[in-house]
Amino acid sequence: MTNSIETGRLGETAAVNFITGLGYQVLQTNWKTNFGEIDIIARQGDFLVIIEVKTRKTLLFGNPEEAVNYRKQRQLVQLAEVYIKRNNIHWETRFDIISVLLNDGNAHITHHINAFSPFD
Repeated sequence: MTNSIETGRLGETAAVNFITGLGYQVLQTNWKTNFGEIDIIARQGDFLVIIEVKTRKTLLFGNPEEAVNYRKQRQLVQLAEVYIKRNNIHWETRFDIISVLLNDGNAHITHHINAFSPFD
């Protein structure tokens, strides 16, 4: 039986493979600061795409993307601002969620493009 860390890693690997297959350029994975982490930072054309990956083995507690609540969204926006400033990025920024359901060795992926917007 895999633990939650292993489940998360499997989901993130599946998400990276999924978006690279769509032509995204992965810039960073598991980018960390003292106050949080961004799972995947990618580029798609002129967009910087901040991607939160949520992985589950069952839908018992709802769809994985439902775990990206307001607090997590706010944190991702703040983390993105730090990344953008540190790397002098001038592209438009988009926030996506990739939901991964691991079932019988298969990863069922749902990509929520522009899942939420930065707050004012």
